[in-house]
Amino acid sequence: MNYRFVTIEGNIGAGKTTLAQLLAKKLNARLILEEFADNPFLAKFYENPSQYAFPVELFFMAERYKQQKELVNQQDLFQTITISDYLFTKCLLFAKVNLPDDEFRLYQRLFEIIHQQLTQPDLLIYLHSPVNKLQENIRKRNRPYEQKIPNDYLYNIQETYTHYIRQHNMKTLYIDVTHADFLENESHLTTVLEALNKDYSDGQHFLTLS
Repeated sequence: MNYRFVTIEGNIGAGKTTLAQLLAKKLNARLILEEFADNPFLAKFYENPSQYAFPVELFFMAERYKQQKELVNQQDLFQTITISDYLFTKCLLFAKVNLPDDEFRLYQRLFEIIHQQLTQPDLLIYLHSPVNKLQENIRKRNRPYEQKIPNDYLYNIQETYTHYIRQHNMKTLYIDVTHADFLENESHLTTVLEALNKDYSDGQHFLTLS
């Protein structure tokens, strides 16, 4: 495979972690998983977004930076591929949705200082799923603080991701996972693995799993 650092992104409930775990196992890759459960402000944010948006986003950025700095920049003779279930830039994208303008400008200044210190992925895999499917997945995994996420919030996140990818012309494998089941349908995982053997140019490249 030509890509040494692959990042998987998508909306809440899109299946990022599941795919990252499966790909890492198949490719004998180092795995970086977002440690969202350690954020002490997350449950409070869903109860009171306006009060806890800034601390929840600041905590996420600090933890993601620490994790990426430690793991991505370490050499490993036995695992030459790294798979992550988040893009560091998601800090900025979620902050743009969640923070008022003045707080976002401050957050953006901190982000820009930190972001330039990190290794950027060779390929972004973006998982696209309609909001009704996202809500179905959110209900299934049954994290209590996620159960009241409104559709409008998921739409805003989706639009923010899509706009960012288009604007920055990133090397992106854009996968429609509306009907995907990576755990029960091995052909879906095989299709993604085969797609990773291709040499992509900058921009979006589309794959649909059915």
